Amino acid sequence: MTRLSRRSFNLFAACACFGGTLMADDPVAAQQAPPFQTREIAPGVFLFRYQGHQSIFVVTPDGVLATDPIGQRRPQAVTTYIEEIRKVTQAPIRYLVYSHAHFDHIEGGAPFKAAGATVVAHQRARDRLAAFGNPNTPVPDEVVSDEGRVIEMGGTRIELLYLGRNHSDNSLVIRLPAQRLIFAVDWMPVQAVLFRNLPDSYLPEWQQGLDRALALEWDVLVPGHPGPGGRLGTKQDVQNLKQYFADLEAAAKEIFAQGRCGNEQALRDTRLARYADWGGYEQFLPMNLDRFCGHLNTAS
Repeated sequence: MTRLSRRSFNLFAACACFGGTLMADDPVAAQQAPPFQTREIAPGVFLFRYQGHQSIFVVTPDGVLATDPIGQRRPQAVTTYIEEIRKVTQAPIRYLVYSHAHFDHIEGGAPFKAAGATVVAHQRARDRLAAFGNPNTPVPDEVVSDEGRVIEMGGTRIELLYLGRNHSDNSLVIRLPAQRLIFAVDWMPVQAVLFRNLPDSYLPEWQQGLDRALALEWDVLVPGHPGPGGRLGTKQDVQNLKQYFADLEAAAKEIFAQGRCGNEQALRDTRLARYADWGGYEQFLPMNLDRFCGHLNTAS
């Protein structure tokens, strides 16, 4: 493991996965931005953003489905999230869905559980959370298999889809067919390079998952971290990410062919200029290259 890999892996243990968002890239803008925001992005679908993390909640006549409580070391985020839901509706919060088992997105679900929500996650996420035993993060009551699950509530169809291993082996995509919208966390960033050295991730399955996502019918992507200026994503953003993967792999192959994969200077000197305006470019591009070099080294 190179020095880059060791450093980035240790940093990952804190799970502060901001992934190249406005909040991470522009400290002045982050200080000026409100700490949270709630807005309706489709009929009955609301985006809740707290600092650099985002979730959605779906409001129906029969109740609410919320996603990721985003409360790691931020209990006020969870309290604010529930307060924001209550500003929209007094309907019961029936479900809390974890996108995947990384605490920066899902820690803090206990108040949702106390409010009566059934906690849902992928079966492998449940296994990990059961092993962690974090009292702030309830172990899921119900699980989603690799075949996925559909929740019908108040006339709204909500699909919980598993598209394969990517940023984790338990990531769910929440799709609302009528609203033509998906919610995907950490593995489909909007105009941002990938987080550090892609810890706890799977190559090349991640890229195959992007193809599966593109094959679905949707128009709007809600990422787990806001895109530049807080914008949501489109299929073009996912196509751009696919191209980034391809360009990253090609650059890593050149470094590998030169026998310089363990050379930190070689990683830092390699530039992919077309992505220079993407979030996290300066910080994370060398780490992205380091991971792809390591993958090539393992595969050889």
